[in-house]
Amino acid sequence: MQPIAQPQPVLNVLPTRRPKAACTLGIIGGGQLAKMIAQSALQFGCDIVVLERKEHSPAANLAREKVIADWDNPESLLRLGSLVDVTTLENEFVDADSLEALSRFGHPLWPTADTVRVVQDKLLQKRTLAEAGLPLPGFVEAPDKAAVAAAARQFGWPLVLKKRRNGYDGKGNATLHSATDVDAAWQQLGGDSNALYIEEFCPFAAELAMMIVRAQNGDSVTYPLVETIQHHHICHVVKAPASVPAETANRATDIARRAVEAVGGVGALGVEMFLTKDGRVLINELAPRVHNSGHYTIEGCVCSQFENHVRAVLGWPLGSTELRAPAVVMVNLLAGGSGLGVPLGLSEALAVPGAHIHIYGKAQSVPGRKMGHVTALGQTMEEALNTARRAADLIRFGGEV
Repeated sequence: MQPIAQPQPVLNVLPTRRPKAACTLGIIGGGQLAKMIAQSALQFGCDIVVLERKEHSPAANLAREKVIADWDNPESLLRLGSLVDVTTLENEFVDADSLEALSRFGHPLWPTADTVRVVQDKLLQKRTLAEAGLPLPGFVEAPDKAAVAAAARQFGWPLVLKKRRNGYDGKGNATLHSATDVDAAWQQLGGDSNALYIEEFCPFAAELAMMIVRAQNGDSVTYPLVETIQHHHICHVVKAPASVPAETANRATDIARRAVEAVGGVGALGVEMFLTKDGRVLINELAPRVHNSGHYTIEGCVCSQFENHVRAVLGWPLGSTELRAPAVVMVNLLAGGSGLGVPLGLSEALAVPGAHIHIYGKAQSVPGRKMGHVTALGQTMEEALNTARRAADLIRFGGEV
């Protein structure tokens, strides 16, 4: 006789639903800045959606969803806006007219398209800051080569010829030492097709920077004034705090705050400045986003620039910018050659006590490309600098794995 089959228990299987996130944050751009913004947002239970032009990017593996499209296309931006609660960006190169589509259709964007429009055109940026009474090197528009000769009569040689749009890390700049340099520089910068302007050359004693995070209601917090050291026009070392008199630091803080207010910034904004040999502080340029000069804040401050940026664009209270140690140093990891983006020497660098290592996860290494950074805290600037450099010197990119 066959045994009677026992009825199987009925499993109450419900369709799985993703729990509601604290907020869904859209980021235009998927590079290392987007990655570090995403890391801060994730700690608050936020979801991330990234709009990028290419499939693979440093922030891609942190995103709940990716939109692979042209970020200058308003339809792509609207698709991103429909998926998120708030949108922000990691660079200032997105066309401001396209960004306007987000606010026009009711999708919150911080910083606004108006802020991006002012900052992404460096001549318009300088005019806006000058109208606010802020100190700057002299500047004039350069619609043609004759304008360069006129600027030389006004400011003297040398001069700096710059692209109004899409220049960074020294790309888009050319120093003119005499009239014989004009033709080559004009051709190098594509002056016949790109809008250019001219700046008075500033023989600075030091380059300074400050991160300001401004909330939607106008409240703001300031990070310590830092000194930046460039390598081939690319930020290489950041020292916090800058070794300047208190009066200079206070003056720079006031200038940076007023600059951010002048462009209506919301979120983190970087203010790059020159300290002249006679003690003046002049604005070099603004970045309407988290900035390389503020990477040290991840370990170096109570609340990083990335976390405070997330707080600001989501309308949350801003956090403390207090340093965690008397001295903090960040050293950028710049690629020395072309090849894969895998770091060589990472194991050795991780053995350096007190070194905090960040690798961005870029697929390819190109000479001078920012591939990561190292931060160290110390009781003295020398201690922090030695630790950061010791670890950074062990890591290289561009060789065979």
